[in-house]
Amino acid sequence: MSDRLCTVLLYSDDPQVRDRMRLAVGTRPAADLRIEFVEASTYAECVRLVDDYEIDLMLLDGEASPGGGIGIARQIKDDFDEAPLTCVVIARAADRWLAAYAEVDATLVHPLDPVTAAATVIELLRTHAPAA
Repeated sequence: MSDRLCTVLLYSDDPQVRDRMRLAVGTRPAADLRIEFVEASTYAECVRLVDDYEIDLMLLDGEASPGGGIGIARQIKDDFDEAPLTCVVIARAADRWLAAYAEVDATLVHPLDPVTAAATVIELLRTHAPAA
C-alpha cells in the first residue's frame, strides 16, 4: 500500500486543545498514512481553510466557544456540496445524539485517548475518504 498524505483541520478556540488533538492523532497514525494539520480558532477560519485546502477530515472541538464543533460541523455540511469528513470531540458521551443530528461522521470524548483517536481517524480516512 502506498503512502497517503491527508490534511486534517483542527478546530478549537483553545490552542492547548488543538495541541492535544494533534498529539493524540499524530502525524503518522498508520504506516501508510501521513497527516498534515491545518488549524482554525474560529468558524470563519474553518470556512476559509475548507475553501483553500483539500481537507480530508475536520477534527472539531465540541466544547469550543463561541462556536462549538457540532454547530460548525452542521453548518459546513449544509454550506458545502462536498463537505469534508467530520469528527467532533465532545465532553459528554450523552452528546452523541446531538452530533448524530449534525450529521457528524464520528465522535471522540475528552480527554482524548491516543489509541482511540488515531484508530478513529484511520478508520474514517481509509473507509470514507476518496482514494488519492
